[in-house]
Amino acid sequence: MAMELVQSETAPDGVLVLTLNDPATRNSLTEQMTEELGAEVERFSQDPALRVLVITGADPAFCSGANVRGFDRRIREREQAGEGAEPTPWEQLDPSFTARLRRTPGGPPIVLQLHTLQKPTIAAVNGAAYGLGCGLALTCDFRVASERARFSEAFVRNGLIPADGSCWQLPKMIGVARTLWMQYTGEPVDGAEAAQIGLVNRVVPHDELRPVALDMAARLARGPAVSMALIRQLVYQGFHQTLPEHLTLATRAQELARRTEDHKEGVRAFLEKRQPQFKGR
Repeated sequence: MAMELVQSETAPDGVLVLTLNDPATRNSLTEQMTEELGAEVERFSQDPALRVLVITGADPAFCSGANVRGFDRRIREREQAGEGAEPTPWEQLDPSFTARLRRTPGGPPIVLQLHTLQKPTIAAVNGAAYGLGCGLALTCDFRVASERARFSEAFVRNGLIPADGSCWQLPKMIGVARTLWMQYTGEPVDGAEAAQIGLVNRVVPHDELRPVALDMAARLARGPAVSMALIRQLVYQGFHQTLPEHLTLATRAQELARRTEDHKEGVRAFLEKRQPQFKGR
């Protein structure tokens, strides 16, 4: 696929840096940009030489969210098409249940694609992360923010709701009350406040954002990839499990980790009093 709106760069240590690159729209997620981003994330997931993903934006924004011009076009298309068929009682009661029956998960595909990755991800938030742009950052494992970063659950400003997973992700990071305030008002949170409430891992001067994000990525890239993938799954599944259920799954994960070459290398390195050289297998 020709890459016009996403800049892809392989940094040292197997770090893939994807830059949303459409400054004229403040890097809004048009259909084309979403397709390009999704294709590169899929390539990242399949390439064993690529260990950590960093997503950032071309200044002055990280991502302004879905393209509002597209909202207007879809409104006009719906009005021209009419109301359509009356929803069934099941669809009215629980649309997500009927979606699962059809095996067609809702929401932006890029969110689920990032959520189910088995490798670490970092959002280097260089400016405004609004609406779906905020959701994109939330879906990454880590967020490092420039002092110019702004996070906004802006959907409510267009009479919409956060259908990008934010209602599931954000309360786990910052609590229910802060989540509802952000989502009811759409008011932006700056980098300093984001760090204070636990929305980001670090906030740094703007010109230090890239080197800090790449340093974090390099540290992760040198780690045991299989173990980190297992940890990621245990953490996310833990939200839905009792402690006994979690311990059963964790015991199985530990047995899988024990079979890896990286476990053998970690033990040898400890006994030989040196740093381990993990290979990711």
